Amino acid sequence: MDISLSEKRTGTLIEPKTVHGILWLQTHFESNHWEMISNGLVIIPSTDAQMLLEDATNAGLNVNFINSLSPIDKN
Repeated sequence: MDISLSEKRTGTLIEPKTVHGILWLQTHFESNHWEMISNGLVIIPSTDAQMLLEDATNAGLNVNFINSLSPIDKN
């Protein structure tokens, strides 16, 4: 997996997982955001994440998109 996208309450978290993922993301975001992106500290709107998923997949990257995770109540 090159990029992981995880849906959160406030948007979608971007986490690059390989050098290919980081390099590809660098071509899509301004340089002042690269450090935060490479450290998995950026959340973007979910609609933008869907476009990013399509673009990255079309470019040949392996992207894991977790639409949502909810903990279960075991009580």
